[in-house]
Amino acid sequence: MRIISAVLALSLTATPLSAAAPSYESMAKIAYMQDLSSGAVLYDKGGSTRMPPASMAKMMTAHVAFRLIQQGQLKLKQKFTVKPETWQKWHGPAAGSTMFLSPGEQVSVEDLLHGIVTLSGNDACVVLAEGIAGTEEAFTDMMNAEAARLGMKDSHFGTSNGWPDEGRTYVTARDLVTLSRSTIEETPQLYKLFYSVRSFTWGQTMGGSAIRQDNRNPILGRIAGADGLKTGHTEEAGYGFTGSAIQNGRRLVMVVAGLDSFNGRIEESVRFMDWGFKAWRAMPLFRKGTTVEQAEVQQGWASSVPLVAPRDLAVTLPRTASNAVSVRVVYDGPIKAPIAKGQEIARLVVSTRDAGEQVMPLVAGEAVSEAGFFGRFWNGLKNFFG
Repeated sequence: MRIISAVLALSLTATPLSAAAPSYESMAKIAYMQDLSSGAVLYDKGGSTRMPPASMAKMMTAHVAFRLIQQGQLKLKQKFTVKPETWQKWHGPAAGSTMFLSPGEQVSVEDLLHGIVTLSGNDACVVLAEGIAGTEEAFTDMMNAEAARLGMKDSHFGTSNGWPDEGRTYVTARDLVTLSRSTIEETPQLYKLFYSVRSFTWGQTMGGSAIRQDNRNPILGRIAGADGLKTGHTEEAGYGFTGSAIQNGRRLVMVVAGLDSFNGRIEESVRFMDWGFKAWRAMPLFRKGTTVEQAEVQQGWASSVPLVAPRDLAVTLPRTASNAVSVRVVYDGPIKAPIAKGQEIARLVVSTRDAGEQVMPLVAGEAVSEAGFFGRFWNGLKNFFG
């Protein structure tokens, strides 16, 4: 395979950008932010450093369950029984955050997911893991297989809930953004159903009162468009948070970790996300359905295929930057038939000085079936004679 690159003759292709990247100093030991709409990395402080995720590991537990539900292998109304030994291990103050499950109780997958996402229940994670895979160990194998599928090369899961395990469980901020993106884009309905819930009620106190717990997400209600994701805290990891919000079509995902306090996490998360939206802006490039370029096709009934924007495409720029960017189309070529309509076959690469390269997908605007011998012969003649 060779990489084919076509530089587009756009009015946007001009001089380099003159504005400097917006300045920001994070209070967190690790901080990372990406604009999912364009792929631009807006801030990177230790984004590739391995760290204990604490309860942010529960994002992978929920993600694996979401995919099983989407594939029809798991049902929201399906119920799992709380094993007495599981309850014993994850009951009491020393067991961290809890959903307040009871031994022998039957709990639906839907309620367990609320217990994981909203309440950060360590007990809910293990009950769900055992219900799906038989043992927590078998479930972590599923978590690690999914991490490999997503390209999370610097992450490993030894538990379903992120409980400290002598360093066997670790992630990077960059990988947590990759995981967030997959959950948001691959299982959007389940993401919306669970991650923006403000509170959840489960269990009873000794006096018989219902136990209502609030979502600890520090940007819910504080940042417009906030709808996820997950906090984490252990003595080893400090206070961390992976968050996402969408405003005017721009979706940002941020990670902060290693903060010293609960209130410090709130302050830094709100300040960081606010900076991401206010210091940067989106410049539209192509509307959804626009043909950006034509790509040559081999062994197909058509000799070329239109490369189309699958969604509105925009580049992320500093608020004060000019609109001058360099744009090119890149694909592994030559592209061989058959090609399905909507299949991702190329990339739009936008180069900027202060946000690096931003890579966006381009898809086939129409299907191209594989040609037989005479079809390939005819296309060869047309190419030969121009």
